[in-house]
Formats: sequence, C-alpha cells, structure tokens
Amino acid sequence: MSTDLTILYRGPLASCDYDCPYCPFAKRRDTGEQLRSDRAALERFTAWAAERTGHRLSVLFTPWGEGLVRSWYRRALVEMSRLPHVSRVAIQTNLSCRTGWLAEADRDKVALWCTYHPGQTPYERFLARCRELAALGVRHSVGIVGLDEHLEEARRLRAALPSEVYLWVNAAEGHTYTDEEADRWTALDPLFPYSRHPHRSAGLPCRTGESVVSVDGDGTVRRCHFVRAELGNLYDGSYQDSLGPRGCPLDVCDCHIGYVHLETLPLYDVFAGGVLERIPADPVRIPADPVRIPADPVRMPADPASAPGGPVSPGPSRSPLPFVSR
Repeated sequence: MSTDLTILYRGPLASCDYDCPYCPFAKRRDTGEQLRSDRAALERFTAWAAERTGHRLSVLFTPWGEGLVRSWYRRALVEMSRLPHVSRVAIQTNLSCRTGWLAEADRDKVALWCTYHPGQTPYERFLARCRELAALGVRHSVGIVGLDEHLEEARRLRAALPSEVYLWVNAAEGHTYTDEEADRWTALDPLFPYSRHPHRSAGLPCRTGESVVSVDGDGTVRRCHFVRAELGNLYDGSYQDSLGPRGCPLDVCDCHIGYVHLETLPLYDVFAGGVLERIPADPVRIPADPVRIPADPVRMPADPASAPGGPVSPGPSRSPLPFVSR
C-alpha cells in the first residue's frame, strides 16, 4: 500500500459569514455546541495526522462553511504545515479573515484556495487580502463563480492580480454556457473549458479511494465527497484494507475537487505541484482538445447516498473498470 495519502477533510462546521444566493452550502447558523463539536473533531483529526509519521500526507480542508474565521482552523493549518511528513495543507476560503497568522506557518507547505464573492465583500478588501498573501509569500489561487453579473468584477480582479496568481472560474451550477459566453470566461481562465460541462466518469479510473480519500468529522472515510459508500474509519484503521484502484460509480463528475482526480483527465499534470490549492504549473495552456461531455449531459443521481461505492480493480489496469458493487 502506498504511504502517500491525500485527504479531503470536511467536519460538521456549516456556518459562514457570507450568504451567497448561488451557494448550496453554509445555510446554517452553528450553535455553540455545534462549534465545539467541530473544534473537537478537527483537533482529533490533526492529532491523528501528527502521529502518521509513516505516511506522506497532503490535506485539503473543504468545510461547508467558512473555516478561517474560526481559530481552530487557523491553528490546524499552522501546526500541520510544520509536520515534516505533511507535504501540503490547504483550505478553501472566502478570505474574509485576517492573514497575519500565516507568518507562523511553513509557507513552503501551507496554501489557500480563495474565492471572491461579489456582493458579499468589498472588492478593495478582497484584493487587499490577496496582496497580503503575496507579501507573506503564501501560495494561493483566486477564483469566482462564472455568473454574468460577475464578469466585470472578474475582469477587474484579473487585471489587478499579479500575472503569476491563477484566476480560476467555476461554471455556475445548473447554468448552460453558449460558446460566446464560454469564450468570455476562457479569456480569463484558460482552464474554464474543464469546468464548463460535467465530465462523464462512469467506470473510469479515479485516484479517489486509492491515494485520495474524503474524511468527515467522525472519521468516516469515503472515496470522495460525492460517493456516500463508506470505506471504513480513519481512527481504527479499518479504511486501509479498502484502498485500491476504483472506477467511478457516478454517471458524471461536475466539481473540480472530484474530477481533478480522474485519471482520464490530464489535470495532475496541469496542476503539477498544486493540485490541492488549484494552482497550475506555469504556464497555463488551453488543451487542444479538452475532454468534455455534450451540452446536454447526463446528470448525477439526485440522491448521492444511492450511489454504490465503486468498482475495485484487482490489478494495475487503468482502463475503464466494470461496475462491481462492494
């Protein structure tokens, strides 16, 4: 079994200081008890990570809410960045928090995946935060949801950011882009064609469930955030025997933190050295023929919990795998 493991951690935190109308997350106001539970879960996870000296770990925090306004997430990033067996620790954030605490982190390892939400924060404030990260030498990407009303703000931000800072654009959920609309966003993000349509994934080999896993606050391990079947538990080690090559059990994958791990896409090469923080290798190039699915794609199951855990390949083959329930 490989000792390299990438973990996407998502605890029970579900509150956010923003209320974006297009965001399906963070629609709960966490109680004091819920916040204490989230803190305890995160501290348990970081303690586990600190003890895994026989593994090479990379961790991306993907909270339902905003983590960096909570002291325990800031502390987790600092502490984990200083562990010699942790290669990278990153978090998805709206960047509403202060940034000075990052001076205590190992800035060769810590990284931020930042999203700008027009209407939720002043443009000048967000840009100032980005400049603070650059001054601190913290690796970061910056992105925006590709809605028509965000286009001018995105252009303004692209012009203001240093050329070496990648500006990504996420296709808006449920939105179909004309070629003309897609071209406008691709002019800002050459990799937007990967986000424009969901990717067919059924039976295709994916690193999730093998070298990449999803972990929740209770330590339940799944192959990814989008497949509910359990592989075991992190803390009793029961997940380890379930790791292995898998084909995707879903019809399509439409989220970057999922399809980036598909072996049929070249994104591990595109984002070489920056997969977790969504920072591509320089320079960013538009693929001659990016893998897409038709404009009228097959959609993912309405109930993700009904999806099987995915087929397991008994050998090293990386060809499309048949469906085998487990």
